[in-house]
Amino acid sequence: MSELAAAPSASPPPRRWIASTRTRDAAVAWALILPSLVVILGVVLYPLIETFFISFYDSSLTAPDAREFVGLGNYIGFMRDGAFWETIGRTTYFTVISVGAEIVLGIGIALLINAHEFGWRFLRISLIIPWAVPTIVNGTIWRWIYNADYGALNGLLYQLGVIEKYVPWLIQPWRAMNLVIVADVWHSVPFVALIIQAALATHPAELHEAAAIDGATAWQRFWRITMPLLRPALLVVLVVRTVEAFRVFDIIYIITRSGPAAGTMTISYLSYLETFSYLHVGSGAALSFIVSAFVLVAALVYMRLLSSPDLAE
Repeated sequence: MSELAAAPSASPPPRRWIASTRTRDAAVAWALILPSLVVILGVVLYPLIETFFISFYDSSLTAPDAREFVGLGNYIGFMRDGAFWETIGRTTYFTVISVGAEIVLGIGIALLINAHEFGWRFLRISLIIPWAVPTIVNGTIWRWIYNADYGALNGLLYQLGVIEKYVPWLIQPWRAMNLVIVADVWHSVPFVALIIQAALATHPAELHEAAAIDGATAWQRFWRITMPLLRPALLVVLVVRTVEAFRVFDIIYIITRSGPAAGTMTISYLSYLETFSYLHVGSGAALSFIVSAFVLVAALVYMRLLSSPDLAE
């Protein structure tokens, strides 16, 4: 014991050695991350900056060298265009209805799965099927379903006696927009449900049991316990789905081509037409940044609302 007590204790490493080790670790870290940074700079950041500068020019794809600087002219022109604001209104309608329906249905499905009722495992596995279908394939499937001559929707309703003859579902703008929303909701609800269900699985069951013992109803437990705990997951879902819905293009391109009578024209589709159909590169670039601005504002609003303590009161 005396020898152990007399043995000298290990001295801490010198500060110079620690500093050199940290320097080497930082050098290795930068060496590993540098290729990714170069790729991001070349593939994402540079085109983004170039597009931003192009948005201040009157430029055409047919004569890219003969562009004229117009400053904020492209942006101001759209702000003064009534058709642009109609497109913003249709895009907002699509986003609000689509994301709202997905949130409601996603929470409902997630609660069913989390309750572990009969068949909950099959329900959770089957959710992956619609979500795994590519958007282009999803749009093609729903275009066939809505077909006026041989569509499955007409066939089903006719066999059930709901309609007396086949209906051309996509010839009215308002109805066409809502049918596109149905197709988008079918494709995106599984994503929402899986995120919400994963968040529900982390909630302590003791909170609900204690609230039930205290006499809280099922609705009170859902609104006072479940919903506040779901705030982080809801924020992720709302931001991701709002970004995707507000810049929706592919499913509308496949099902309606923005018709009938521009009834399903969204801001991203208008940007596509400006750039690749009308060959107005400058105005198309300006539209893309307008879309980004609207999405950024929506994300900030979501973060402000869901981080507010008044939501749970």
